[in-house]
Amino acid sequence: MIPSEDFVVTDRGGIVENRHRVHAAVVDAKGRLLYALGNPTRLTLARSAAKPAQALAILEANGFEPYGFDDADLALMCASHSSEERHIARTRTMLSKIEAKEADLRCGGHPSLSETVNRAWIRQDYTPTAVCSNCSGKHVGMMAGSRAIGADLEGYHLPDHPMQVMVKRTVAELCDLDVDDVEWGIDGCNLPTPAFPLDRLARIYAKLASAADRGEGREGVSTRDAALARIFQAMARYPEMVAGEGRYCTVLMRAFDGAMIGKLGADASYAIGVRASNDTRRLGAEGALGISVKIEDGNIEMLYAVVTEILEQLGIGSPECRRPLATFHHPSRVNTMGVATGGVSFPFKLGGSKSDGDGSRPAALSR
Repeated sequence: MIPSEDFVVTDRGGIVENRHRVHAAVVDAKGRLLYALGNPTRLTLARSAAKPAQALAILEANGFEPYGFDDADLALMCASHSSEERHIARTRTMLSKIEAKEADLRCGGHPSLSETVNRAWIRQDYTPTAVCSNCSGKHVGMMAGSRAIGADLEGYHLPDHPMQVMVKRTVAELCDLDVDDVEWGIDGCNLPTPAFPLDRLARIYAKLASAADRGEGREGVSTRDAALARIFQAMARYPEMVAGEGRYCTVLMRAFDGAMIGKLGADASYAIGVRASNDTRRLGAEGALGISVKIEDGNIEMLYAVVTEILEQLGIGSPECRRPLATFHHPSRVNTMGVATGGVSFPFKLGGSKSDGDGSRPAALSR
């Protein structure tokens, strides 16, 4: 294979077929950049990886307790779910709790993120509607937050709606940026989606994991940290609500059993929050870790492979713990007759954050 720094490489018969450029950042609970790949400050649309931060704004708007939502509902607010029956049913129940209707949702139906669900829909000649959107939980949460702050449901998805103004402020604060330093576009589900340097996405997830370390109900924990801890715990306890059967986020969080959360963003962004452990301390982290990854060409299959490779290079979790991720780490390359045609390789090495002071590339991670 031809060395290709900062790329994941696919081959066919040993011949390089594609190189997918990778950007990554690894930060600790203090926000220090510990390891990097490619451009760790690349302006990146977080897409659905921003959902836990958006969920924080809902909690802080008091859009949770008055409606009797539970932690499984909170996990769905953070989800890019597979539109399985449990996801659709919970969305409908959440709508009833806020006395809203499906017609109030400003997201649309689309094919499921799960091929299994899609095949079932085709057999049934089923047309997905708004409650089937993978972002339906977030939309209901935004509606609940709007009610809680006394704003109209109409237009809850628009950038200048009071709920979205609150979301913008919350996201910027979690990134340790001014509100004007975060850029915004419109996501596939019709809600605003933020763009900021990639390492700031890692910083958000480090804060989520760090808050979980401090504990939701402990004395001296701030209201914000308690809310962040609750979001972390909800995702970790209900990984099936965050994605679905066989999906990477669900498999990852089940494998790490409360030690980590992970969340996909469309067009191949990903973020992970890792609670403090011997592994994080060995890496020089003060407290928890946040990891963010972006594949330049938007290939999600390569994203999952790279995220798993980064966990392995960092030595987070035992090989046994990471084993459920093996099929994502090395996806099979076979033709229509089942013949192996090639593979995936990872010539990149994470670099440490320290350089010689002359701007040169950091040394590779030493394990």
